[in-house]
Amino acid sequence: MTALLELHDARFAYGRRTVIDDVTLGVSAGQALGLVGESGAGKSTIFSLLLGLAAPHAGAVLFDGAPLDRRDRRMMRRFRTEVQTVFQDPYSSLDPRQRIDRIVGEPLRSLGIARGAEAQQSVAEAVRSVGLDADALHRYPHEFSGGQRQRIAIARAIVSKPRVLLADEPVSALDVTTRIQVIELLAHLRAETGMALVMVSHDLSAVAALCERTVVLQGGRVVEEGATRDILDAPTTAYTRTLVSAIPRLPRLPREA
Repeated sequence: MTALLELHDARFAYGRRTVIDDVTLGVSAGQALGLVGESGAGKSTIFSLLLGLAAPHAGAVLFDGAPLDRRDRRMMRRFRTEVQTVFQDPYSSLDPRQRIDRIVGEPLRSLGIARGAEAQQSVAEAVRSVGLDADALHRYPHEFSGGQRQRIAIARAIVSKPRVLLADEPVSALDVTTRIQVIELLAHLRAETGMALVMVSHDLSAVAALCERTVVLQGGRVVEEGATRDILDAPTTAYTRTLVSAIPRLPRLPREA
């Protein structure tokens, strides 16, 4: 299956320190991919490259089969519309001075997708799709719990109907019950919209619940990749076995066809 968003032989360095080296990975339409590894494994750098916030020093970022050119305004506008993100901290990722309708509608305005009544309808639909009532639109972030704020952040990410959602530790800042609810919401949105998901996480249980495939990173390199269930049931490297052994109980996914 052709990848919708991918890194190909990517290398990135800060000065003389190589952060990722020879990394190839990708996610296809409708697929969910988990990126796991300890701190310093290169997850955040890969996330930035996949978001187009930085360019690899070698290799390429490919979107829909074409190299991503950050100088091409038309390409980047399409990319920003079709690739959206949810960040880790729902408390810092929402502007406290803006009402929820303005926050969720920001991608529509900044990308020139919709305005006026059309934008209002899209915003209302996005908020409803994450399980919040219409009265949320006229309130401010401080009036919501952490889980509700993350739902608002997800609504902002999906309002442009992206083909790919990049999620950076989307449940790590939440309590256990709320974490389960947000994972279930992301799974539901994937099933409903068919969007691809790339999730960066150190939480293997969250990856197991959401992602069919997993890439394990260590020291900026891919050390293992494949179907999530296979990796969790029979890890092939000592590093992955250590990560898996830290999780006392993991949900199971059906094997890939």
